[in-house]
Amino acid sequence: MADSRPLATYAIVGITALSFLLQLIPGFGSDIYEPAMLFWAPYLYPEISGTFQPWRLFTVALVHSGLWHLGLNMLALFMIGRTLEPILGRARFVTLYLLSTLGGSVAVALLSFATPVVGASGAIFGLFGALLIIGRHLGANVMSIAIILGINLVIGFLPGYNVSWQAHVGGLLTGLLVAFIFTRTRMASQRRSQIWLLIAVGAGLVGLLFVPAFIYG
Repeated sequence: MADSRPLATYAIVGITALSFLLQLIPGFGSDIYEPAMLFWAPYLYPEISGTFQPWRLFTVALVHSGLWHLGLNMLALFMIGRTLEPILGRARFVTLYLLSTLGGSVAVALLSFATPVVGASGAIFGLFGALLIIGRHLGANVMSIAIILGINLVIGFLPGYNVSWQAHVGGLLTGLLVAFIFTRTRMASQRRSQIWLLIAVGAGLVGLLFVPAFIYG
């Protein structure tokens, strides 16, 4: 029998929590570690910042602005992951999480170039989007998911909330697309097509990063 435990979900929560503990180390966390992990689009363009640090596209999901920020994101990850990971399998779930993180970072680069960003919100919105698509595909009632997603999406646009709606939108759109691919390539005979389509999504997101180079370069 296949192991249906959401071990990837637990691992991501654990790694992210450990990363937050590193942020709390005096003289290291806020001075060295967090600045090296957060996402700031100019760091992708040597002609602008004088450096090239592409890992930030993904490590942004490991650093958070505070305990509440971390707690809300990890609670959402824990709740969604327990449902979604057993359906998708660990490899697909991790792929979804990483591509949604990338999608969130790319959206920030396109729509809010000079804004430094921290947090796993882009990835979480990608999971929300995937749960919506996959739940609908399975015939489940996804109205409650859509309402929660809509409320959280709107909050990002309200003044006074220090959140990146750009990352939310980018992660959400990526999650919706990846989930659509999953639902249309479910058969074992379609495995190769699924892999190539996911590679195409990743390549397309990276390709979009050339747009700011033309605008600001």
